[in-house]
Amino acid sequence: MHSSKSTVKQSDLESFQHHLRDSKRVLALCGAGLSAASGLPTFRGVGGLWRSHEATSLATPDAFSRNPGLVWQFYSYRRHTALKSKPNPAHFALAELARRKKGFLTLSQNVDGLHQRARHAPAQLHLLHGSLFDVRCTEFFCNYSESNNFIDPITPALAIPRDVPQPAPLTSATSGTKATQSLMGALAGDKELDISDDRVKIPHLEVKDLPQCPRCGNGLLRPGVVWFGESLPSATLRSIDEWIEDSKTVDLILVIGTSAQVYPAARYVDEARSKGARIAVINMDRADTPGGRLGLRENDWFFEGDAGVIIPEILKREIGELSEKM
Repeated sequence: MHSSKSTVKQSDLESFQHHLRDSKRVLALCGAGLSAASGLPTFRGVGGLWRSHEATSLATPDAFSRNPGLVWQFYSYRRHTALKSKPNPAHFALAELARRKKGFLTLSQNVDGLHQRARHAPAQLHLLHGSLFDVRCTEFFCNYSESNNFIDPITPALAIPRDVPQPAPLTSATSGTKATQSLMGALAGDKELDISDDRVKIPHLEVKDLPQCPRCGNGLLRPGVVWFGESLPSATLRSIDEWIEDSKTVDLILVIGTSAQVYPAARYVDEARSKGARIAVINMDRADTPGGRLGLRENDWFFEGDAGVIIPEILKREIGELSEKM
């Protein structure tokens, strides 16, 4: 669990918890700052490059059409990196709030699978940009899809290469103990290679090496994320709109680790506000102040700091103490 000290003012904490207690309909809008609390880097990487490629240039349908092997290597690397991270206390706190408050809905811009691994109720979680761990068939007449495929690597050819030192040569006949020590020494130096570095060689993969559709047998599977140039998932947007329109009121919206300045995030803040919602922002950067067209108001909250520390604290009165085993 996170051990950072809280910076939440007692008066803000009490007023927020009082309002949350009386709130029936609550939205949470989550961005990359939530995953940062798990130590997960943004996919754009250092300088926006993955190997020698602009990372954003690999996140397009055209890139997949031209070189599906390279695109799958990029996404397999991202899947592997996400799986090495663990859900942080904020993920578990939101999942627990969903269990205890049926009128709570999480909208996430993150594709890293951490909400799902924290056992967030699927019916109360909408992924605006899809998930690295969803796949679907690219064959036109096949509608196969799969959610929460956490197999790593998803196919053997996509395994992250490793640097395995060779055992030190023995110059003369010797005991089995020394031979074992030489082998163990080599294994101790075994480490993953960083394939985001273009100095590390990776193989050219053929289509046959990539994930294949188990239903039609002809189609290539693709990552279930929203690529640049694609529309956000219509069924997801429709479900969110129905939830918002289902009542005349929204009591509270939590804006966690995102500036919520772009569509559709900004629209959801505005729509919640128009239905009476107060806004609580949880962010490391006070300059990232969402609040829709009118900004934050006097009776809103800005909790500055690590979401992994702040979210469990401000939700504690509703969800209790999180288990140390989470």
